[in-house]
Amino acid sequence: MAIYRYRAATPSGSVRTGALEGTSAEDVVAQLRRLGLLPIETTATTGTVRPDATIRANGQTRQAVVNAIGELAVLLDAGLTLDRAMAVCVDNIETKSVKGAFARMHDRIKEGAPLSLAMTESRGLFPPMAPAMCEAGEADGRLGPALTRLAESLDRAEALRQTVISSLIYPAILMLVATSVILLMLLVVVPQFETLFSGAKGKLPMATRVVLGASEGLRAYGLIGLGGLIAVGFVLSQWLRRPSVRLAFDTGVLTMPLLGPLIVNAEIAGFSRTLGSLVVGGVALPTALGIAARSVSNGHMAAAIAKVAAGVKQGGGLSGPMAQSGAFPPMAISFLRTGEETAQLGPMLLRLADVLDRTVRSTIDRSIGILTPTITVLMGAIVAGVIGSIMTAILGFNDLALAT
Repeated sequence: MAIYRYRAATPSGSVRTGALEGTSAEDVVAQLRRLGLLPIETTATTGTVRPDATIRANGQTRQAVVNAIGELAVLLDAGLTLDRAMAVCVDNIETKSVKGAFARMHDRIKEGAPLSLAMTESRGLFPPMAPAMCEAGEADGRLGPALTRLAESLDRAEALRQTVISSLIYPAILMLVATSVILLMLLVVVPQFETLFSGAKGKLPMATRVVLGASEGLRAYGLIGLGGLIAVGFVLSQWLRRPSVRLAFDTGVLTMPLLGPLIVNAEIAGFSRTLGSLVVGGVALPTALGIAARSVSNGHMAAAIAKVAAGVKQGGGLSGPMAQSGAFPPMAISFLRTGEETAQLGPMLLRLADVLDRTVRSTIDRSIGILTPTITVLMGAIVAGVIGSIMTAILGFNDLALAT
C-alpha cells in the first residue's frame, strides 16, 4: 500500500489537506467520500507502509505513546520547533518499539513530511483519531494544543482499559485456583479411595457414586473433551468472522440483561470521547463521525452510527438520527441535544464520555463484588461436597462390609 497526499473540501466549504493509505488513487477517493469530504486532488508519495512497520499495541506501548505525545505537546508549547521537539522526545522514550517508531517519524519530518502523515505511516501505533487531530492542529497552526487534547483523550481511554483489566485479574486468578483445586480432588484424591470401595460400589451413597463417576469420566475422557472444546472454540471463532453472523452475535449480546448495558455504555463512552476530541480539535463533524465510528467494535452499534453519519452528510442534525436509531440510551441523546442547542457539542460529548466512564467503572466494581464471593462459595461447596461424599462412604464402611 502507498501513502497518498490529498486536498479535499469539507461540507463547510474549507479545504483540508492530509494523507491516507490506500491501494490506489481511486481507493483513497472512496475513503475521502466515506469521510464526508469532496476530493480535489490525490497524489502518491514516495513513502510506502512496509509490513514490518506495524506495531502490536499493548498496555506498555500505549502508555509510552501517551507519554511521548504529552511531552511533545509541552515542548511545542515551550517554543521548540517540531524537528527539535521530536529529537528530544525520541531521546526520552524508553520502550524500544515506540522509540524506533518515533525515530522513523522524526526522519520523515526531517524529509519535510507533516506529523499527521508520519503518524499515518506508523501503522498500529496510533488510533485513527490521532492523525486527524494532528492534521487539524497543523491546519490552524495550533499543533501543541491539539497534541495536548490528543494525549488527554488517549490517557483517559487507557486508564479505563487498565481499570477493567485490573478489576478482572482477581476473579480470573480465583477461577484458576478453584478449577485447579477441583481437578486435583477428582484426578488425585478421589482415585485413592476407588480400591477401598471397589467391592461395594452398588451399596455406596448416591453422592459418592456421582463423585467416583465424575473422577473416572474425567480421567478417561478429559483430554478428548478438552480437544473437543478447543475444536468447538476454533470453529466458532471462524464462524464469527462472517459479517452476517458477527452482526447477529453483536446484536444478541446487547440484549443480555447485565452485559448488554455495560457494553453499550463502554462503546458510547469511547465513541463520545473520540468524537468530542475531534470536534473540539476543529475536525468537521461528518469527517469526525467517520473516524469516531472506527472506535466502535460492536457491529450493530457501528451500523447505527454509519446511518447517522449518512444523515449528517446530507445536512441533518446529530441527536435526532441517533434517537431514531434506538442504539443509544436517552441520557446520551439528552447530552447531544443540549450540545447542539448550545453550540457546545464537543465539550458535551467529552462530558458524556466522563459520565459513562464512571458508570462503567461502578458497574464493573459491583459485578466483581458479587462475582468474587460467588466463586468462593461455589468452590467451597464443590470441595465440601466431594469430601463429604467420601467421608460418608468411609463412615458407613462397616455397614457396607457386613452387607457384602
